[in-house]
Amino acid sequence: MNHDAIINVHSIIPVSRINGPGKRMVVFFQGCRNKCAGCFNPETHPFIRIAEHTPETIFTNFFRPGIEGLTVSGGDPFYQRRGLLRLLKSAKEDYGLSTVVYTGFTYERLAASAYCRVIFRYTDVLIDGKFEEARREPTMLARGSTNQRLHFLSNRYREEDFIMNGKVELIVGSDGTITQTGFSKVA
Repeated sequence: MNHDAIINVHSIIPVSRINGPGKRMVVFFQGCRNKCAGCFNPETHPFIRIAEHTPETIFTNFFRPGIEGLTVSGGDPFYQRRGLLRLLKSAKEDYGLSTVVYTGFTYERLAASAYCRVIFRYTDVLIDGKFEEARREPTMLARGSTNQRLHFLSNRYREEDFIMNGKVELIVGSDGTITQTGFSKVA
């Protein structure tokens, strides 16, 4: 097993219809230092071991036919850059999936790194910036606050593909746990 490609995963949703365009597999990375006030996923912040996977085991165990793309969120996936690169590259080259990545870092900060520019080659859309509760998203693009930007790094999607007006999914696990994901409608 290539230890550089091991990803500490918080959770995986095999099929989601609201975490980007079409049916998507969603991988939530564990670990984030941003600790944005009002973050909808604070349990992903601690840098603790939850579930370690390689990109290969993620696709082997969670990929479902009919999936259009992969959405990566967190936590922040850029704290695990090597695993992120391998996951995105496999999604594109092995499965022909589109890729959407959420990060609290800005595009400009990430683009200063040659390694991140390689990651961008396998990213269709990067949604950047820290969540700012005071700037919650009123237009309901697939972002949490208006300071977050959608960077279209390929021509696969357009902004209108990311309108998620009040879309929320409730997922009931086999153990009865209920998980909510998506974008609540702003009043």
